[in-house]
Amino acid sequence: MGRPYSMDLRERVVAAVKQEGMSRHQAAARFGVAISTAINWVKRFEETGSVEPGQMGGHRPKKLSGEHAAWLRRRCSEKPFTLRGLVKELLDERGLQVDYRSVWEFVHAEDLTHKKRR
Repeated sequence: MGRPYSMDLRERVVAAVKQEGMSRHQAAARFGVAISTAINWVKRFEETGSVEPGQMGGHRPKKLSGEHAAWLRRRCSEKPFTLRGLVKELLDERGLQVDYRSVWEFVHAEDLTHKKRR
């Protein structure tokens, strides 16, 4: 993942637009950044008064935790299931939109397998 541009560069681009009266396109060309970048920096400055970058990365809690995880454990022990079926049930019954991979990782971590016999 890339790093945000330096605060110095951000401030110089915004200053060129706000103080020197340059257009965003001219400021972008002068400082060697994309036009959309200059536009976004000026917009951020106008909205927040700062050109600091937003948060990058961080921890995102799992959707299948707490009450949803308990429901899924109960459901898997009650009757046979397929992963795609569980995804659909979570959406229909619980209103929780998750993808196939999330359900697979949960079922695999909890060792909730269903042996399919003929």
